[in-house]
Parts: sequence; C-alpha cells; structure tokens
Amino acid sequence: MKVLFIGGTGTISGAVSELAVARGVDLYLLNRGNRSEFLAPGAKNIKGDIRNVDAISGLLKDRRFDVVVDWVAFTREHVEADVRLFAGKTGQYVFISSASVYQKPLEHYPVTESTPLGNPYAEYSRNKIICEEYLMSQHQGRGFPVTIVRPSYTYNRTRIPHIFNSKSREYSLVERMRKGKRIIVPGDGTSLWTLTHAADFAKGIVGLFGNAKATGNAVHITSDEVLSWDQITRLIGKACGAEPRVAHVSSEFICAFAPGLVGSLIGDKSVSVVLDNSKIKRLVPEYVATIPFSEGIEQSVQWYDADPKRRVIDEEYNSLVDQILSAHDAGMAMAKG
Repeated sequence: MKVLFIGGTGTISGAVSELAVARGVDLYLLNRGNRSEFLAPGAKNIKGDIRNVDAISGLLKDRRFDVVVDWVAFTREHVEADVRLFAGKTGQYVFISSASVYQKPLEHYPVTESTPLGNPYAEYSRNKIICEEYLMSQHQGRGFPVTIVRPSYTYNRTRIPHIFNSKSREYSLVERMRKGKRIIVPGDGTSLWTLTHAADFAKGIVGLFGNAKATGNAVHITSDEVLSWDQITRLIGKACGAEPRVAHVSSEFICAFAPGLVGSLIGDKSVSVVLDNSKIKRLVPEYVATIPFSEGIEQSVQWYDADPKRRVIDEEYNSLVDQILSAHDAGMAMAKG
C-alpha cells in the first residue's frame, strides 16, 4: 500500500508513521524538512511546502497514492487545496480533525460520532468543523473519498499532558511538583477526561487505511480509560516521585488572567468528555488501546529525566500560575473575612 502523509513528524503522526512502516506500508512524508530528525526510519521524504499548491502540484503530478493523510490542514482553504491536488489521485483521503468539534457544553455523554458538532469557544474547532462540512459535501457531490478522524488529547513520550501546563515546555509542571510548588487544576478536579497514547491511536488509524467501510465516515479514536483531572494529576506526581499540591481554581478565573486559554479550557478540557469507541472497533475490530496513563506518563517522565537538555522551564508559565494563585488566595481570604 502506497501512502502519503502531509506532515508526519509530529506527536501523533510520528507514531503513526513508525507503525505504518512496521506494517509494510510504502510511506512517503511530504513536509518542509524542518524536523528531519523525527523522520520514521523506512519512510521516504518528499521535501515541499503544502501551502505552495502550484509547486506541490508539479511535484506530485505523476504520483498516485492509495491513501493520503493530511495532518496539517486547519482551514477550509487548506482542504480545498487538497481536493484540487488529490481528487482522482487517491483511493482515500484522511482528514485529521479533532474531538473538540463536539458540542460544548455537551448535552449528554458518552460522546458518539453522531453527537452534534459546535464549539462557540474555540476558533480552531470551528475551523475543523468547516473543513469537515466541506469535505463531506465533496464526498456527497462528487465522490471524493474522504475519511474524517477525530483524535482527542493524544500524547507520546515527549509530552506531559495536563489540563493546565506550559504548551511549549511541558516539563515545567513536573518541576513545580518536584519543588513542592502548587499545581492548578481548573474546576474541582472531578471533570472526566480521556488521554490516549499516540502508539495506541496509531493502531486505530492505520487500520482505517484502505478500509472501504471508512469512506464517507467520521470516527474518533481514543483510549477507553476515563480519569478525572485530579487522578491524572496524582498519576503525574507518582511518576515523578512527588505528591502534588493541588489548588482548584475555576476555569473562568484562570481565563480572566489568560484569555488565550478560553478555547482550551472552557471550550474543551474543563468539560467532562467520555467518548464511545464502538465505531472504530467496528471498522477496525482488532483495535484496542493497551497503554494506561499510569504507564504512559512514566515513559514521559523517564524521557525527560534521561537528558538535562530536555528539562527546560517556562518561566512565563510559572509566573502566570503564581499570579493566579496569589489573586485566588487573596480573594478566598477576603471571602472568609
């Protein structure tokens, strides 16, 4: 099977690339070559910028792929370009969407693929919905062979996944725990969430490649393990050998200090989300997530501990956490008189 990944060296796509090659897929990665150190062994690199449609059209004009997966399409303009590039040149086009497209707040759970879409808090999610709607219209109107995949919070060994951590320097949370500093968990810590290891996600999506039953369908792929954010925080603490000092602060209060977090918190992680994986298991009967978070986070902490150069601290994040906690403490003291 000849497969093209647009991207292919990220947190999720890197793991999928490795599994695809291991399963005998003839894999090509189209990207700008800026992350060549993350290129999966055995994959072939095609250097190019997918945003330069004319150049890519010339680069790929004589190539046909059984499957094309776009890991870096975020707007309607991006997927419109993909349809122009790949219509008639692939048997399956896989669009990577997001589970954050599901309605917020949710009216019920567990979430299935038929749960209504709509997220008024996150522009990223709204753009993904627009992409999905356009691609499905192309499928229904002209037979464009689209499959929509919706990952939720997916991590690998380089990530420390948490509801409130630095986005770029995730070891910062571990450092706070190990120094006995307080950790913020938005809300009361009881919101339910699912964290999925990229190696597990990979088993689901690779099983969709060339799967005729997946054409014209949307499917999410996650672990079946459900944890509260307090449980997740304690498991991170256990992995790094520290007892987390948790402070519960409302998402609204946090976002008053950091408005850029509205989409991530109020529009996503502060809401309990439990996903029903029945559909991916019907399409890929062998799919099962086997890496519990307790195991995955130990791998992550060990990865950071193995090299001091990886343990970079985000001082802006630390400053924001301390500022929020100081204001929250003052408000609580005032309320208590």
